[in-house]
Amino acid sequence: MRAERTSFLLVLGLLLTGMCIVHCLPENVMVKDQRRRVDGHTLASSNTDFAFSLYKQLALENPNKNVIFSPLSVSIALAFLSLGARGSTLTEILEGLKFNLTEIQEKEIHQGFQHLLQTLNKPSNELQLSVGNAMFVQEELELLDKFIEDARVLYASGAFLTNFRNPEAAKSLINEYVKNKTHGKIEELFKYLSPNTVLVLVNYIYFKAQWKTRFDPKHTQQAEFHVSKNKTVEVPMMTLGLETPYFQDEELGCTLVELTYTSNDSALLILPDEGKMQDLEAKLNPETLTRWRKSLQPRRIHELYLPKFSIKSDYVLNDILSQLGIKKIFASPDLSGIIETGDLVVSQVVHSAALDVDEEGTEGAAATGISMERTFLRITVRFDRPFLIAIVLKDTQSIIFLGKVTNPSQV
Repeated sequence: MRAERTSFLLVLGLLLTGMCIVHCLPENVMVKDQRRRVDGHTLASSNTDFAFSLYKQLALENPNKNVIFSPLSVSIALAFLSLGARGSTLTEILEGLKFNLTEIQEKEIHQGFQHLLQTLNKPSNELQLSVGNAMFVQEELELLDKFIEDARVLYASGAFLTNFRNPEAAKSLINEYVKNKTHGKIEELFKYLSPNTVLVLVNYIYFKAQWKTRFDPKHTQQAEFHVSKNKTVEVPMMTLGLETPYFQDEELGCTLVELTYTSNDSALLILPDEGKMQDLEAKLNPETLTRWRKSLQPRRIHELYLPKFSIKSDYVLNDILSQLGIKKIFASPDLSGIIETGDLVVSQVVHSAALDVDEEGTEGAAATGISMERTFLRITVRFDRPFLIAIVLKDTQSIIFLGKVTNPSQV
């Protein structure tokens, strides 16, 4: 495939775990102390369905722009939040994450994420991968013991006391934590925090892997990349000849190439035919991905051209999640599983991601933050009928005026 004919490159390997890797669960996952097995494919299928839905919204709202995000990070953060949700708020979050609640119970969903986190964080000599959660709590906010314990056991999350009344210091503390966990890739997850914030949940992902067959830097040369019909840019184009899984999808009009890392995880690259990007995006769904995975066959590619690139994105997801059906958390949620009064509302869901692809391999990081504030009962008093008025001096408590207003228009 010649570089000068290369169209816009869509990287979709990220849609399984969020960072351009295909890292599947075992077919059936046994969770401790549970007789019933949690089907790992149920979790993966729902996560993939959510990934494609979120991708479509992000692509729609960011036309002709790079899109990079970690759907897994967003899924874990929202599932973490759902630990404290009740009633229709809980249902909305889990259904928004594409779980069929007639087929899987809430408890099983959390156990599935628990096992997924344990699996992804297993030490490996071939792959750097870390996924984690944390919560930052206003000092006097009393979280329910069950929420703290579930957060620790199911989502491996600790709690950090934080003074949100100094929002700049709180923002620096959280951003520095995320920066540390993502090896400096995500420097500013939160751009702003309100002094009314009382709780922040954070998920982070860091990934680094080397190609099994590396590109030779000596063969990387400047070449044309066709951003659109009328716009071409010069990019450093890597080139390689190798045998690797390949599939030409005549039905959807695209070419697929799977590049493997030394860990045997892989990046799935999908190249739409000229002018077919939007058509392809519209047809993305878990069934398409399953068909692609089954159709990939080892083929000798004599010349593979892939741009060397670094892309970053920052999103505020409030509106997009609302479009995906997760609305209540921003308006009138029931979060009584977090604090006894339940008077919390989500003020922001923010997400940042960065991905670097070069001759050596791939490095990526992402983080999702959910900030919450206390809700205050909105009190409205309308003096639109006759009323009394008393004007009282503070020091002596003497009433110096007392009256009744029956008709404000009367002089």
